[in-house]
Amino acid sequence: MAEHRYKAVVIDLFDTLVNWNLEALPVMQWRGREIRSTTPLLFSALETALGGRFDRDAFAEAHAAVYAEIFTERAKAGAIEITCLERFSRTLKLLGVDEDLAAPLAESLRRIHMGRVRAVTWAPAPRIDAMKKIARRLRVGLISNFDDSETGHLIMHDTGIREIFDAVIISADIGYRKPNPLIFKKILELMGLEPADILFVGDTPLDDVLGSKGVGMHSAWIRTRERELPEGIPAPDIVISDLAQLPDALGLQE
Repeated sequence: MAEHRYKAVVIDLFDTLVNWNLEALPVMQWRGREIRSTTPLLFSALETALGGRFDRDAFAEAHAAVYAEIFTERAKAGAIEITCLERFSRTLKLLGVDEDLAAPLAESLRRIHMGRVRAVTWAPAPRIDAMKKIARRLRVGLISNFDDSETGHLIMHDTGIREIFDAVIISADIGYRKPNPLIFKKILELMGLEPADILFVGDTPLDDVLGSKGVGMHSAWIRTRERELPEGIPAPDIVISDLAQLPDALGLQE
């Protein structure tokens, strides 16, 4: 048990504060296998808008191609964010949908997709209790790689503890993703702190550990499934298996 030396704890969102249940998504057949996806939920809106022009397989292939394109683009451009709305807009463009129709349809698809993502996301009670305990002694903030600003902020409100956070950054808000140093520097600006004042907590070695260490923050890694740190990732200052363990790791006693 270590004495804390921080002024603030800043955390990741998904798989740190909240979980989301992939098994609650619909099953679809694609490329000869079963997958869980929100895609079947989109078909009704697409069929209504496009009528006989709509082909389910063509949409699934186009959406997969655009997703792969965005994944590569994010990395090549230095961890930029490209939104969910942009993803659906590009998919419809690839399918040759007229611009006048594509814009409102992309927004409809975004709402349907993100509505289900939000519905299957929750914060376990021990993690909520841990953050309340931490917030009684330290300032708290959050940075999330998430491609829809509205839904990211709604999920934060769904936790019931949004009000304890001094600052919340969803990557879709500012156009950068972890491990881009700009997103970490933004939280420093919003909280008025120096890097060494902050312990950043997350489950992803590259985004959370390397990203926060790269700007001079301390880091706590949530290590699950007995994972090892990949080569080139600096050692975190704290290693835990769940956010619920952090108050004890910080020596925060009631």
